[in-house]
Amino acid sequence: MAGLEVTGTTLKVQAVDDLKAHYPLSLLLQLADLPRSTFYDHRRRLNRSDTRAGIKEAIRGAFEAAKSAYGHRRVRAVLLRQGWTVSKKTVLKLMRELGLQCPVRRRKRYNSFRGEVGEAADNVLNRQFVTEFRHTKWVTDVTEFNIGASKVYLSPVLDLHDNRIISATAGPSPSVKMVTDSLRMAINALGPGEKPLVHSDQGFQYRHSLWRDTLAKAGLTQS
Repeated sequence: MAGLEVTGTTLKVQAVDDLKAHYPLSLLLQLADLPRSTFYDHRRRLNRSDTRAGIKEAIRGAFEAAKSAYGHRRVRAVLLRQGWTVSKKTVLKLMRELGLQCPVRRRKRYNSFRGEVGEAADNVLNRQFVTEFRHTKWVTDVTEFNIGASKVYLSPVLDLHDNRIISATAGPSPSVKMVTDSLRMAINALGPGEKPLVHSDQGFQYRHSLWRDTLAKAGLTQS
């Protein structure tokens, strides 16, 4: 990429920029470990260094106006009506560069139950989702996303007081380590004396000794 060294940060910025139409920017920046100022600075430099920024912006605009439903042929038809002169091959190539040829498909709830792994905790929450105070009731689960031909699993911890995401991890598999890392990040955000109830769907990750021991060491109640 002329005028801009392609670093790990640059690749992260490109990935976040491609996905921000589908997910909250704040969550993507957290997962990518990118400061907001760094993201905007690199994106501005990327756009300035890219001589095809104009046509790329037109392609992105046509694609998003169609709510991600257009392929390269229909996007090109829109561009031609706008006065651009561009081949189907070029549109296809640029859409691939922008990550638009395979939009993220509808996310679905990941079913984490794989039979009996350990004892299920009591349902202490019992559908009482309202709470007056922060860090008294947390919920967590694993959500599966399809990005192109790949699957990505997201494990957030959410505070029921204000529906704020306390922490989140993502990975190519719904591992016990991934969900426990998210829990540990959330625990690190607690203040003195804060010991929330932690509710999950009781899938295999949440019956594992690593998950249960992490809760116990922090003095938290599992539900």
